[in-house]
Amino acid sequence: MAIAGLWGNKIGMSQVFEGDKAIIVTAVDTSSWLIVGFKTLAKDGYTAVKLGKVHQKYRGQAFDVAWLKNLSRYFSYVREVHCGELPSEYVIGADINTLTTLPAGTGVDVIGTTIGRGFAGVVKRHGFSGGRSSHGGKNMLRRPGALSFMRSEGRVVKGKRMGGHHGATRCTLKGLRVVHVDPAAQLMLISGSMPGKTGALVFMRKCE
Repeated sequence: MAIAGLWGNKIGMSQVFEGDKAIIVTAVDTSSWLIVGFKTLAKDGYTAVKLGKVHQKYRGQAFDVAWLKNLSRYFSYVREVHCGELPSEYVIGADINTLTTLPAGTGVDVIGTTIGRGFAGVVKRHGFSGGRSSHGGKNMLRRPGALSFMRSEGRVVKGKRMGGHHGATRCTLKGLRVVHVDPAAQLMLISGSMPGKTGALVFMRKCE
């Protein structure tokens, strides 16, 4: 039983043609991910495969068991992928077969972190229209307006939409599709867009 998902880095967006139809796709790099460990039901309470992305400095070198003693030095990311049972063909130091795990045509859900926008006001963060700019309007430009009926008591209604930190949140896009897989370059083309900036880490799993 193969694992049900893959980690990768978002490269950018492009388009491919299927017949006379153009399809917008996002390219994801799934190369340099090696198996660095396992989680077992008896020892950890769940079953998973630990994957590590080899650091740029050590790519092209043969895997050494000594790398496992200092994961942060040799791997830029270490992540887990849950599975029902540990695949017998997977061993420490082996590469993940992209073509076998998520072949072309597979429906996938993509999980990532949206681009951080810093502190934002209510117009940018929540889509408020702001006040009118003429005819004596008191609530001018991009101000949030009244802060609820409890403001006179020194309180604000819980959940009131106000200015604050915008972006940098976990986001899941469902129902995408693997359009093309290049096993040699370990490159995947996924239909549509996905959260994060160029180089962002994303997780692709089979649709539930």
